[in-house]
Amino acid sequence: MRLEVVVIPVADAERSKRFYTSLGWRLDADFAIEGAFRVVQFTPPGSECSIHFGVGVTSAAPGSARLYLVVPDVVATREELIARNVRVSDVVHRLGPGKAELAGPHPQRQSYASFASFSDPDGNAWIMQEITLRLPGRVATTNATFTSSGDLEAALRRAEVAHGEHEKRTGARDEEWPRWYAEYMLSEQTGKPLPT
Repeated sequence: MRLEVVVIPVADAERSKRFYTSLGWRLDADFAIEGAFRVVQFTPPGSECSIHFGVGVTSAAPGSARLYLVVPDVVATREELIARNVRVSDVVHRLGPGKAELAGPHPQRQSYASFASFSDPDGNAWIMQEITLRLPGRVATTNATFTSSGDLEAALRRAEVAHGEHEKRTGARDEEWPRWYAEYMLSEQTGKPLPT
């Protein structure tokens, strides 16, 4: 089973369509049946799950949805959204579950710890959570994808830091560093143990 679509409640389908288009999300469908039903589908970049909104698709109150977006770099994603004229919260982090929010990203950029948020015109909340390394068992795929050159660059930089530690441990220059980087980056995205 795969989660394919999440329905979000909106008051004005046209206004919402303009908003999600402005985010750079892919418009997959927009069709109506005799004015009583309309479904609009968008997919965030890199996502396998889409959103639906429109007319006659849900009885939930507009603005009542709270959804999470996983991003590899919350600071860069926030800046990208701001450049698209989206009002985005400041980045905050938590030092552990149930702990208070602190300003800025997690000092070590620990996975699952840094957040920022924005809302659509109806108030549906989108919480962006930075995840670069999945907890074991949280990924059921062997595929890795990068949704932008910035995501790929960030992954390469994380691999570079980890590889530097690897070379310190071995005490020698690793001539096979491309293979090590590739293994690290694939393991990071698919939740496998990272090479040391």
